[in-house]
Amino acid sequence: MRVPKFPEYTRENYPAHGRLFGDFLCGLWATASEVLEVPVEQSVRTAQLLRALLPPWAHEPIGTAPAEPSYVADDGFPAEMSVNWSGRHPELRVLFDSLGHDVHLPAESGSRRLDRVHETFTPRGGRPSPAPLWHSIAWRPPSRIVHKTYFGLYPWPHAQREAAVAEAMARLGMAAAWDDTRRRVESVDGDREIEFFAVDLADEAQARVKIYYRNHGADLDQVNRVAAVALRHDAEDARAAYAILAGDREDAGEAALSCLAFRSGLDRAAESTTYLRLPDLAANDEQAVERTAALLHREGVDPGRFRLLTAALAPRPLAETRVLELVSYRTAGRRGDVTTYFRFPVYDRPLAPVDLA
Repeated sequence: MRVPKFPEYTRENYPAHGRLFGDFLCGLWATASEVLEVPVEQSVRTAQLLRALLPPWAHEPIGTAPAEPSYVADDGFPAEMSVNWSGRHPELRVLFDSLGHDVHLPAESGSRRLDRVHETFTPRGGRPSPAPLWHSIAWRPPSRIVHKTYFGLYPWPHAQREAAVAEAMARLGMAAAWDDTRRRVESVDGDREIEFFAVDLADEAQARVKIYYRNHGADLDQVNRVAAVALRHDAEDARAAYAILAGDREDAGEAALSCLAFRSGLDRAAESTTYLRLPDLAANDEQAVERTAALLHREGVDPGRFRLLTAALAPRPLAETRVLELVSYRTAGRRGDVTTYFRFPVYDRPLAPVDLA
C-alpha cells in the first residue's frame, strides 16, 4: 500500500510563515477572484463561506514544518486551489484535507449521497481505518457554491480499496456501471491503483460519483485508453491535448491520474478526466504555463487570465517556481474543459520525489 513518508523541513518557500492557515487560503481566494474579475461583493461573500467551512486547523499559524502532514501536497500542506476554464466564467475551487476534523456542510449542500456511503469508508464498514476525508468547494460566478467530498483510499491494501468502492457503488445503485468500468480498465496494460472515491454533494441529475486511479509508469497512449473506458471520450482529441502538455515526451510523467465519473441511469462510466503532473513534464512554471496556454488557445479559451493568475499566485518569477502542479483535460462535449491545479510550497521540499512505500 502507498503511505506518504514526509521528509524533514527546514524553511518556507512561499511567504506564509506565521500567517493563519485560513487567512492565507482566503487571501489566495481573493487574489484569484480579483484576477478573474469577480465583483468584489461576490468575492467577499464566497471567501466568508470558505472560511466558515474550513476545519479548526484554519485558526492555527503556519509553522516551519507541518504539524500533521497532509497527502494533498508533497510538502504536507493541506490544501490546493484550481480553476476550470470552460464556459463564460472560470470556475474557482479550493480543496482541503479535513485532517481528522468534522466539516460542517450547509444543509442545502445535498449531502444525502454522502450519508449513504460514509460508513463504507470507516472501520464500522469493515475498513482497517477511517479513510482520510478531503472536501472542496467549487464556484462558477454567479452560480451557488458546489460541495464535493473525497475519500482517500491510499492508506489501505488494494483489496480493501476495491471492496469499499464496490460496496459504495452498490449503495448508490451504480454497481453494474462500476463492474463494467472495472473490467474495461483492467483490460488496459499498465500498473495503476484506485486512490480516491469522490461524491458531488448535489441532488441534481448531473451530480457525479468519481473514482480516481493513479497510474505508474504509463505512457500517453495508456492513459488515453483508460480515459476511453468512458462513454463520452474523444481519443484523438485527448491524445493531441496530452501531447501539448507533455512536450516531446511520450510518457505521461510521474503518477498521472485518471478520473472516471459516473452519473445515475448509465450502465458505464459517463466521462473521464486525465491529470498530468507538470513539475515532472516541464522544466519550471514558465514552460508549464506556455504549454497550458497553448492548450487553452487550441480550446478557444483566451489564456490571458490564466497567465495573470499563475503569475499572481507564484511567489517568485515563473522560471524559478513550480506552483502549477496538475493540468487536467476532459472531452465531454464542451470546449475548454481544462483545469489548472495550483499548490503552494509553504514548507521546504526534498530535491528528490517524496518516497512512497
